[in-house]
Amino acid sequence: MAQLFFRYGTMNSGKSVELLKVAHNYRESGKKVILLTSSLDTRSGVGCISSRIGISHEAIPVSNETSIMGDIIDEDMLKIDPSCILIDESQFLTSKQVEELASIVDLFGIPVICYGLKNDFSNNLFEGSKALLTLADKLEEIKTVCRYCNKKATMNLRMVNGKPVYEGEQVQIGDEEYISVCRRHWHCPTNAGAHK
Repeated sequence: MAQLFFRYGTMNSGKSVELLKVAHNYRESGKKVILLTSSLDTRSGVGCISSRIGISHEAIPVSNETSIMGDIIDEDMLKIDPSCILIDESQFLTSKQVEELASIVDLFGIPVICYGLKNDFSNNLFEGSKALLTLADKLEEIKTVCRYCNKKATMNLRMVNGKPVYEGEQVQIGDEEYISVCRRHWHCPTNAGAHK
Protein backbone atom coordinates (compact mmCIF):
# COMPACT_ATOMS: atom_id res chain seq x y z
CA MET A 1 0.00 0.00 0.00
CA ALA A 2 1.47 3.35 -1.09
CA GLN A 3 2.29 5.90 1.58
CA LEU A 4 3.55 9.46 1.98
CA PHE A 5 6.83 9.48 3.91
CA PHE A 6 8.64 12.41 5.51
CA ARG A 7 12.26 11.59 6.29
CA TYR A 8 13.68 14.58 8.11
CA GLY A 9 16.98 15.48 9.72
CA THR A 10 19.30 18.37 10.44
CA MET A 11 21.84 19.75 8.01
CA ASN A 12 24.63 17.24 7.34
CA SER A 13 22.55 14.23 8.41
CA GLY A 14 22.80 12.52 5.01
CA LYS A 15 19.31 13.19 3.64
CA SER A 16 20.39 13.66 0.02
CA VAL A 17 22.72 10.67 -0.02
CA GLU A 18 19.92 8.55 1.45
CA LEU A 19 17.55 9.73 -1.30
CA LEU A 20 20.11 8.97 -4.00
CA LYS A 21 20.72 5.52 -2.50
CA VAL A 22 16.98 4.76 -2.54
CA ALA A 23 16.75 5.94 -6.17
CA HIS A 24 19.70 3.74 -7.12
CA ASN A 25 18.13 0.69 -5.45
CA TYR A 26 14.84 1.19 -7.30
CA ARG A 27 16.67 1.54 -10.62
CA GLU A 28 18.84 -1.52 -9.96
CA SER A 29 15.59 -3.48 -9.61
CA GLY A 30 14.45 -2.23 -13.02
CA LYS A 31 11.94 0.23 -11.56
CA LYS A 32 11.35 3.83 -12.59
CA VAL A 33 11.56 6.72 -10.14
CA ILE A 34 10.81 10.41 -10.45
CA LEU A 35 13.23 12.76 -8.68
CA LEU A 36 12.15 16.26 -7.64
CA THR A 37 13.99 19.02 -5.79
CA SER A 38 13.39 22.64 -4.87
CA SER A 39 14.40 25.25 -7.44
CA LEU A 40 15.53 27.41 -4.48
CA ASP A 41 18.56 25.21 -3.84
CA THR A 42 21.06 26.25 -6.50
CA ARG A 43 24.25 25.14 -4.70
CA SER A 44 24.93 22.50 -7.38
CA GLY A 45 22.76 24.11 -10.07
CA VAL A 46 18.99 24.20 -10.54
CA GLY A 47 17.47 20.73 -10.73
CA CYS A 48 20.36 18.84 -9.17
CA ILE A 49 20.28 16.67 -6.07
CA SER A 50 23.80 16.65 -4.70
CA SER A 51 25.33 15.03 -1.63
CA ARG A 52 28.34 16.31 0.27
CA ILE A 53 30.07 12.97 -0.35
CA GLY A 54 30.21 13.81 -4.06
CA ILE A 55 27.33 11.99 -5.72
CA SER A 56 24.55 13.78 -7.55
CA HIS A 57 21.68 13.24 -9.96
CA GLU A 58 19.52 15.41 -12.17
CA ALA A 59 16.01 16.11 -10.86
CA ILE A 60 12.92 18.08 -11.86
CA PRO A 61 13.02 21.51 -10.17
CA VAL A 62 9.93 22.58 -8.20
CA SER A 63 9.18 26.25 -7.52
CA ASN A 64 6.45 27.69 -5.30
CA GLU A 65 4.33 28.18 -8.44
CA THR A 66 4.67 24.58 -9.63
CA SER A 67 1.54 22.45 -9.57
CA ILE A 68 2.96 19.00 -8.93
CA MET A 69 -0.21 17.25 -10.14
CA GLY A 70 -0.68 19.53 -13.14
CA ASP A 71 2.81 20.47 -14.25
CA ILE A 72 4.81 17.33 -13.36
CA ILE A 73 2.68 14.29 -12.57
CA ASP A 74 0.43 14.48 -15.60
CA GLU A 75 -0.93 11.83 -17.95
CA ASP A 76 2.38 11.52 -19.83
CA MET A 77 4.41 11.10 -16.64
CA LEU A 78 2.02 8.43 -15.36
CA LYS A 79 2.54 6.47 -18.61
CA ILE A 80 6.11 5.68 -17.52
CA ASP A 81 4.54 3.85 -14.53
CA PRO A 82 6.79 5.25 -11.77
CA SER A 83 7.37 2.99 -8.77
CA CYS A 84 8.20 5.91 -6.49
CA ILE A 85 8.53 9.70 -6.33
CA LEU A 86 11.51 11.01 -4.33
CA ILE A 87 11.72 14.66 -3.28
CA ASP A 88 14.76 16.46 -1.86
CA GLU A 89 14.61 19.78 0.05
CA SER A 90 10.92 19.12 0.78
CA GLN A 91 10.87 21.77 3.51
CA PHE A 92 10.55 24.33 0.69
CA LEU A 93 7.30 22.83 -0.64
CA THR A 94 4.07 24.76 -0.16
CA SER A 95 1.19 23.30 1.84
CA LYS A 96 -0.76 22.95 -1.41
CA GLN A 97 2.07 20.95 -2.99
CA VAL A 98 2.18 18.59 0.00
CA GLU A 99 -1.59 18.10 -0.35
CA GLU A 100 -1.01 17.26 -4.04
CA LEU A 101 1.59 14.66 -3.03
CA ALA A 102 -0.88 13.08 -0.62
CA SER A 103 -3.42 12.96 -3.47
CA ILE A 104 -0.87 11.26 -5.75
CA VAL A 105 -0.39 8.57 -3.10
CA ASP A 106 -4.13 8.14 -2.56
CA LEU A 107 -5.35 8.37 -6.18
CA PHE A 108 -2.55 6.65 -8.08
CA GLY A 109 -1.01 4.35 -5.47
CA ILE A 110 2.49 5.77 -6.00
CA PRO A 111 4.69 5.98 -2.88
CA VAL A 112 6.13 9.45 -2.25
CA ILE A 113 9.22 9.86 -0.07
CA CYS A 114 10.12 13.41 0.98
CA TYR A 115 13.50 14.33 2.47
CA GLY A 116 14.10 17.64 4.20
CA LEU A 117 14.70 19.76 7.23
CA LYS A 118 12.06 19.97 9.94
CA ASN A 119 13.05 23.31 11.47
CA ASP A 120 15.05 26.35 10.39
CA PHE A 121 17.96 28.09 12.15
CA SER A 122 15.48 30.09 14.27
CA ASN A 123 13.90 26.76 15.29
CA ASN A 124 10.65 27.42 13.41
CA LEU A 125 8.98 24.86 11.16
CA PHE A 126 9.16 25.37 7.41
CA GLU A 127 5.81 25.47 5.59
CA GLY A 128 6.49 22.22 3.74
CA SER A 129 7.72 20.47 6.88
CA LYS A 130 4.66 21.53 8.86
CA ALA A 131 2.36 20.18 6.14
CA LEU A 132 4.34 16.93 5.93
CA LEU A 133 4.26 16.46 9.71
CA THR A 134 0.47 16.81 9.44
CA LEU A 135 -0.21 14.68 6.35
CA ALA A 136 2.56 12.07 6.11
CA ASP A 137 1.68 8.45 6.77
CA LYS A 138 5.17 7.78 8.13
CA LEU A 139 7.66 10.09 9.84
CA GLU A 140 11.27 8.93 9.99
CA GLU A 141 14.15 10.84 11.53
CA ILE A 142 17.56 10.66 9.86
CA LYS A 143 19.92 11.04 12.80
CA THR A 144 23.32 12.60 13.26
CA VAL A 145 25.29 13.85 16.26
CA CYS A 146 25.85 17.35 17.59
CA ARG A 147 28.98 19.10 16.35
CA TYR A 148 29.99 19.84 19.95
CA CYS A 149 28.99 16.71 21.89
CA ASN A 150 27.74 13.15 21.39
CA LYS A 151 24.04 13.94 21.80
CA LYS A 152 21.62 13.65 18.89
CA ALA A 153 21.53 16.80 16.74
CA THR A 154 18.00 18.21 16.52
CA MET A 155 18.69 21.84 15.57
CA ASN A 156 20.33 23.77 12.75
CA LEU A 157 22.66 26.48 14.02
CA ARG A 158 23.60 29.29 11.65
CA MET A 159 27.03 30.81 12.26
CA VAL A 160 28.17 34.05 10.60
CA ASN A 161 31.69 35.33 11.28
CA GLY A 162 31.99 32.86 14.16
CA LYS A 163 28.83 34.06 15.90
CA PRO A 164 25.43 32.35 16.13
CA VAL A 165 22.56 33.94 14.21
CA TYR A 166 18.99 33.34 15.33
CA GLU A 167 17.01 35.88 13.29
CA GLY A 168 16.60 36.75 9.63
CA GLU A 169 14.90 35.48 6.49
CA GLN A 170 13.88 31.85 6.87
CA VAL A 171 15.23 30.76 3.49
CA GLN A 172 18.96 31.38 3.32
CA ILE A 173 20.59 28.75 1.16
CA GLY A 174 24.01 27.83 2.42
CA ASP A 175 26.31 25.07 3.47
CA GLU A 176 29.35 25.78 5.61
CA GLU A 177 27.58 28.32 7.86
CA TYR A 178 25.06 25.73 9.11
CA ILE A 179 25.98 23.35 11.92
CA SER A 180 23.97 20.42 13.30
CA VAL A 181 23.66 20.72 17.08
CA CYS A 182 21.69 19.51 20.09
CA ARG A 183 19.30 21.88 21.84
CA ARG A 184 21.84 22.84 24.54
CA HIS A 185 24.49 23.80 22.01
CA TRP A 186 21.97 25.67 19.87
CA HIS A 187 21.55 28.01 22.85
CA CYS A 188 25.22 27.92 23.84
CA PRO A 189 27.40 26.95 20.84
CA THR A 190 30.81 27.83 22.26
CA ASN A 191 32.77 26.74 25.29
CA ALA A 192 32.95 30.42 26.29
CA GLY A 193 29.25 30.21 27.17
CA ALA A 194 27.78 32.45 24.45
CA HIS A 195 24.01 32.65 24.82
CA LYS A 196 21.22 33.55 22.48
